[in-house]
Amino acid sequence: MKSYGVNELRRMFLEFFEKKGHLKMNSFSLVPHNDNSLLIINSGMAPLKPYFTGQEIPPSKRVCTCQKCIRTGDIDNVGKTARHGTFFEMLGNFSFGDYFKEEAIPWAWEFLTETVGIPADRLYPSVYVDDNEAFEIWNKKMNISAERIFKFGKEDNFWEHGSGPCGPCTEIYFDRGEKYGCGKPGCTVGCDCDRYMEVWNVVFSQFDNDGKGNYSDLEQKNIDTGMGLERLAVAVQDVDSIFDVDTLLALRNKVCEIADKKYKDNEKNDISIRVITDHIRSATFMISDGIMPSNEGRGYVLRRIIRRADRHGKLLGIDGAFLVGLAKAVIAGSKDGYPELAEKQDFILNVIEQEEEKFEKTINQGLEILEGIQKDMEAKGVKTMSGEDAFKLYDTYGFPIDLTKEILEEKGMDIDEEAFKQAMKVQKDTARNARKTTSYMGADATIYEQIDPAINSEFIGYDKTEAEGKIVALVSVGSEEDGEESAISEALTDGMTGAVITDVTPFYATKGGQLGDIGVITVGDAVFEVKDTIPVAGSKIAHIGKVIKGMFKIGDKVTLKVDAENRMATCRNHSATHLLQKALREVLGTHVEQSGSYQDAGRTRFDFSHFKAMTPEEIKAVEKLVNEKIAESIPVDTKVMSIEEAKKSGAMALFGEKYGDEVRVVGMGDFSKEFCGGTHVKNTGMIGQFKIISESGVAAGIRRIEAITGNNVIKYYENLENTIAEAAKMLKASPDKLVEKAKHLMEELKSLQSENESLKNKAAKEALGDVMDKVVEIGGVKVLAVDIPDTDGNELRNLGDELKNKLGEGLIFLASAKDGKVNLVAMATDGAVKAGVHAGNLIKTVAPIVGGGGGGRPNMAQAGGKFSEKKADAVKAVADEVKKQLGA
Repeated sequence: MKSYGVNELRRMFLEFFEKKGHLKMNSFSLVPHNDNSLLIINSGMAPLKPYFTGQEIPPSKRVCTCQKCIRTGDIDNVGKTARHGTFFEMLGNFSFGDYFKEEAIPWAWEFLTETVGIPADRLYPSVYVDDNEAFEIWNKKMNISAERIFKFGKEDNFWEHGSGPCGPCTEIYFDRGEKYGCGKPGCTVGCDCDRYMEVWNVVFSQFDNDGKGNYSDLEQKNIDTGMGLERLAVAVQDVDSIFDVDTLLALRNKVCEIADKKYKDNEKNDISIRVITDHIRSATFMISDGIMPSNEGRGYVLRRIIRRADRHGKLLGIDGAFLVGLAKAVIAGSKDGYPELAEKQDFILNVIEQEEEKFEKTINQGLEILEGIQKDMEAKGVKTMSGEDAFKLYDTYGFPIDLTKEILEEKGMDIDEEAFKQAMKVQKDTARNARKTTSYMGADATIYEQIDPAINSEFIGYDKTEAEGKIVALVSVGSEEDGEESAISEALTDGMTGAVITDVTPFYATKGGQLGDIGVITVGDAVFEVKDTIPVAGSKIAHIGKVIKGMFKIGDKVTLKVDAENRMATCRNHSATHLLQKALREVLGTHVEQSGSYQDAGRTRFDFSHFKAMTPEEIKAVEKLVNEKIAESIPVDTKVMSIEEAKKSGAMALFGEKYGDEVRVVGMGDFSKEFCGGTHVKNTGMIGQFKIISESGVAAGIRRIEAITGNNVIKYYENLENTIAEAAKMLKASPDKLVEKAKHLMEELKSLQSENESLKNKAAKEALGDVMDKVVEIGGVKVLAVDIPDTDGNELRNLGDELKNKLGEGLIFLASAKDGKVNLVAMATDGAVKAGVHAGNLIKTVAPIVGGGGGGRPNMAQAGGKFSEKKADAVKAVADEVKKQLGA
């Protein structure tokens, strides 16, 4: 049996099914599209759900893919075994109502035995116990003897996921040989050992499950094949595990080289080597699809796997950052199958570098917090850390639980793991509930999905804002307040709110960040005001609005007229966004990638990858460059070309977007060239002017620019002039003297504030009087606890500092009430802290007496409260708490 590499097997599979009439589709993004049931794409068929349900018409009835997938359900087992991994590639051939079992089974056998060259006597099929049809095909048509065909029950050979399409499976197992077996008598297909490996799984999607266990035949029967590419490589290359196949082996060896460790010398080291090998692949692919590290959702998954890989690097003794070098190895090994990795290399490496730096700080911060918890445990004689504290370290500070356990074990301590697991479960349940798992499709069903999928709309509005069209569908939109439901309708009349769908339209539907057009649709005297335009199920375009007068019926020939002024304002903003993206890359660097955008008639909003706030100089430089290109009146040209031609031309594609074979490329001279389906000005001079209004951070590593163009810039400066004039009038100064006047007033205000603070401090001291005679000594530590009238928090802290200096070594506790609020401050000197005093714990104990809460460090803490009549009780409680802390 010939050995093939991972990249060869991928190519062989896709070419095989292309010869069988399948359309080869590139892998979809790891980010699910319109699917709330999934956080990350986890199977080859997941992105194709709309084709299986008939919600959308597929580009071909026969499709083949190699899909990037990530599964994190058992992430904690990754590394501990050689079986588990988070990232994998899933080969698949799919039929949407075309061929079925008679073709799918022979093709599976042909590919494995003839194309790949696996000996037939090492392959064993399995079928669902009640699927006699599949059994007969294997037995009679494929001439596989009955004793070599295994029948399994629902758990193994029937695929279903709640309600929706489902059906029996047939699988093909590969006998890896006795060396992988358990040695037990009767070991065969179905045994838990590693000898018989499943390499092929075909789902015959032939039933519809109503969610209550009732099955009906599907009108459209489908084929869904799933085959793990890495698994097939394990079988073909005759290696122990996925970590030994050629692409992962090269990466695994790189990890060993960096760590100066040898694989299979030490099991503990092997676990860390496998974790890093797997996780850096996942991280690299996730970032290439635009996922950014964060503390929630898929961003949290990415952050967790990066930090887990980094942590295992430390366990291997690797000093400093090392993941960037490994990400380069991932890109080098997989760029043939996934060219986007090479295209986004700078960005991927930048994100990983930044995240590693953040984790270094996290580790140090976590160690400090852990040390504080340990000291509290030691002081209380506790040996088990609470699950709450362990989870807080893990969840809030990103501190790995295994590191917490390791450090505690060195001190003879452990963790309440059951409580920790319970806290984890609560978090997972909350996250799961936040994703609305509404249906098989994972998205809320809409009325538009009930419209015939064959009905589509053609957009013809790139160069026109008025056209004739025919109404092909109507929807009356119900009012939630009145309990009315939306429904497919034959007509819309006076006052009705609804959606008009036509065969052709000049109205641009919201897409790619650009807001849909507004305008009117007319037939005779009837008028429908279009307030929004959106894409709906399949390739339909819905004009959302209200009938102003008259009636609209299916079949009517109508005139569709876009609000040209609104469209032009939107075009200015969209075209300016293209200039903005290129200008940002010129000024900040090529790591800048679009992370989201929005354009309407009023503004453009552009989100992009960058890891720190832009300086005023950088903002000015970007703004200046955009306006220079506007002044050049560069022609804006659009071309439709193949995706390969587009990439060769240097056009930029967007993260996570799924492009067809042909794409629209918008070019602005030699300056900007991007994939884009939006509407644009004819030359940059039509944009008029460009002004950045704000620059801010919206997420880790993501910045946002808001900007305006054209007449909106003129309005902006008019408003600014009016504001300046009004401010000058209020300050009794001319506009040109406004800054000088404001500076003079600020100096005057500062002087008055200083004088006021001085008077307040003097009043506080007078209210305090001489309190040093109230000092008591507890366990060898001087303690001064007093109640001071009518003093705010700032004054209280100032007094505390003065009293601490007078006291020398000891503890100061001050309580006061002002404006209905109680203020508490505790301060301890270094000597008092060494003796065992903890100001933060003191405040935690005393604050509830006044109906408040707070805390702080051992040497300084403060709190607020609301029961001013309880101040004296709080002061009295100080002595008892200090006695407890000192054991006096």
